[in-house]
Amino acid sequence: MERVRVLVVDDHAHAREAICSILSEDSLFEVIGIARNGQEALEQTEQWMPDLILMDVQMPDMDGLEATRQIKLRFPYVIIVMVTVSDDVTYLFEALKQGAQGYLRKNLSPSTWLEYLRAIVSDDAPLSKELAYRILQEFPSPRHEEIQENPLTARELEILQWVSAGYTNREIAEQLGISDQTVKNHLKNILQKLQLENRVQLTRYALESGLAGRKSRK
Repeated sequence: MERVRVLVVDDHAHAREAICSILSEDSLFEVIGIARNGQEALEQTEQWMPDLILMDVQMPDMDGLEATRQIKLRFPYVIIVMVTVSDDVTYLFEALKQGAQGYLRKNLSPSTWLEYLRAIVSDDAPLSKELAYRILQEFPSPRHEEIQENPLTARELEILQWVSAGYTNREIAEQLGISDQTVKNHLKNILQKLQLENRVQLTRYALESGLAGRKSRK
């Protein structure tokens, strides 16, 4: 995998230093810029074109939610992960609605950060059940005529259930006795068949169609 160029956005200098220190432990990630608020994040995104942005939620001048909205409108390819000290999912849910791909709490261990970010850049990060249900409740259900017959195979349905239960590709592969790559290929087929783009949308589909909740962690 090519190196992932990262922009770190936080209004606290110590937080920026800590995030950069964590990223330095994994050669996959290269910090190419730092920003103190959303406005600087927007300017540096235009200048440096990062692959990944670690975005603090609450900042002066322009907060992380507004910055995420503007950046995703102009640079939809950029992966944005929200960073927060709070367990409150309200801000994080709003960020997902604006286009963010995930979130991290600042009190998590460095190894958890790196594992999660590696999963994010390979589109293998699980979505928490709480956020999944918030997404289902927030967005209106599709009209009856928009719901089409399920086009998935039995294996694809099984993988869909594991995804909606919050399992990563590696964990799904272990459960089913197949390779990580096989799981990834199945997911590509599932997303293409359902005309969806990511795990967030896929989890919502599983909830709406009554397929979620059939798998659970022990």
